[in-house]
Amino acid sequence: MTLPDWLWLYPGLPLGIQLVYLFALVLIIATVGDTVMLAVVAGRERRRELPEVPESDYLWVFLVPALNEQVTIADSVARLDEARATHKVILVIDDGSDDATPEILADLTSDGLTVLRRDLPDARRGKAAALNAAWRRVHQLLSEPAYHQWRPHEVLVVVVDADGRLSPDAPQCLARHFGDPHMGGVQSLVRIYNRRGWLTWAQDVEFAVFGRLYQSGRSWWGTANMGGNGQANRLAALDTVVEGDGPWRHRLTEDQDVGVRLLGSGWKGAQDLEATVSQQGLSSLRRLYRQRTRWSQGAWESISLLRGLQQVDCRRLARVDIWFYLMTPVVQMVVGMGFAAAVLLAVISDLPLWGTSWQIAVFFLSLSFLSGVIGLLGRARGLAAKLLAVVLLVPYTIYSWLIFPVVVRALIRTLMGRSSWAKTAREPLEAGLHAEVEPDP
Repeated sequence: MTLPDWLWLYPGLPLGIQLVYLFALVLIIATVGDTVMLAVVAGRERRRELPEVPESDYLWVFLVPALNEQVTIADSVARLDEARATHKVILVIDDGSDDATPEILADLTSDGLTVLRRDLPDARRGKAAALNAAWRRVHQLLSEPAYHQWRPHEVLVVVVDADGRLSPDAPQCLARHFGDPHMGGVQSLVRIYNRRGWLTWAQDVEFAVFGRLYQSGRSWWGTANMGGNGQANRLAALDTVVEGDGPWRHRLTEDQDVGVRLLGSGWKGAQDLEATVSQQGLSSLRRLYRQRTRWSQGAWESISLLRGLQQVDCRRLARVDIWFYLMTPVVQMVVGMGFAAAVLLAVISDLPLWGTSWQIAVFFLSLSFLSGVIGLLGRARGLAAKLLAVVLLVPYTIYSWLIFPVVVRALIRTLMGRSSWAKTAREPLEAGLHAEVEPDP
């Protein structure tokens, strides 16, 4: 009995290259399997009913790191002022701004607004340093007469970026998760409010897919991670991962870092799909590449967190998923380099790009699109929306491929020891963009 010709995936290639291709194929199949598994448990998570917990049971402390945020800071604080929380503090960390940010903050009259001004040389040492300063300030607040009745277990620290727009009902939505005394952090669903062009639309879809599929699946196991903007953490949980100046370490993705370390300390993580935080998307591909390169470099840094993975108290499948999550840049690198090598060999030799038959091309394309199909269909509501999701699959997949090169660039920067980044400039607020972001179709 002989195998069909199309089952010989890489005929004519040197054995070493065939092994690399097979390794990439195994990673792709494993990643798709992980995505399918998350889609299944995400469905269970969406059907789970949480008991109602009054938001008034907690003191809500909203942390807003601000460095030269004159464009968005007034809008962000105004929206936090509208958040329906009985007990709240809005703590803006002015991290040495030299634009109009200090003057704008001085003119604001929001209830509960406190400005923590940091000056050089302490200021501008990264977001982690600013958040750690705020964490210390929160503990000082708890010693004051107005707040001394609140214990760290009852204080919820919510990080909102200076361009963030937290939904007014977020406190009540998030409070339901904290009824579990082991819940250490809950991530709000991130959305893009200026999704007027294809690039910002794709970013909105990307965040929605990540939250509704990947994060919701992990939420079923209690292993959802933190995403920075819109993350709510129990102060008592943050106190258990303090290193040096505070809970946040100096990492390019300090949110991911603190989230994984909270899991390693025995706390749970969840994703809420009703509480939303809307932020600016980037309409420039060049600026998007810069942002994603920084994020990808942070992902390379986070691989070191694998050492503490055995301390996470979760099911075996959840542990495997965390492993895949932390190894994402490696998987992307291997798969991307395999595809680039295939194209190069097709150009400089007589070897066809898709092997010996069209079945192989169909097989690989199916794997490439499958995660996008699962994510877009899981995001859609109703038959018409699901049909639209299928149509939108191609442009969304093209967007996903466009940002592949950032993984290589980020690795090069990591190997060269380059970790400094200039702040991404905000885009001007446009008229008509002040309404709440409409829900997914």
